[in-house]
Parts: sequence; structure tokens; C-alpha cells
Amino acid sequence: MAEVRVKEGESFERAMKRFRRAVDRAGIRKECRRRMFYVKPSEQRRIKRRQAERRRRKALRRQRLREAGN
Repeated sequence: MAEVRVKEGESFERAMKRFRRAVDRAGIRKECRRRMFYVKPSEQRRIKRRQAERRRRKALRRQRLREAGN
């Protein structure tokens, strides 16, 4: 749970900005969006596989760019 203590003399806007940042870092918004709808286990596996493939391709692209640059 994200928690922000308002400092002495700190404006509400500043405290709110720190709170939003803490929530984002904790991944709370991302988790809420993920849990908005039920996703079947088979669909979750498919999504994870796609994401892993995407990460793999991205890593290969970066590696090729590094090799081409040297």
C-alpha cells in the first residue's frame, strides 16, 4: 500500500504528486487494470508467451544494433 505523509508546509498538490508517484512505483494502477476483467488461465499463458516473444525480439534487435555499431 502506498503511503505519503504530508510534510510541514507542503502544498496539497505537491503531496498528491508524491502520492501518485508512489502508487505508480508500487504498481497499484497496473494491478487494478489487470484485475478489471477475468482472464482465463489459458489466455494468461498466451499473453505471457506473446510478451516473452516480444521481449526476446527486442533484445535481439538491441544486440544487432550494438554489433553493427562496433
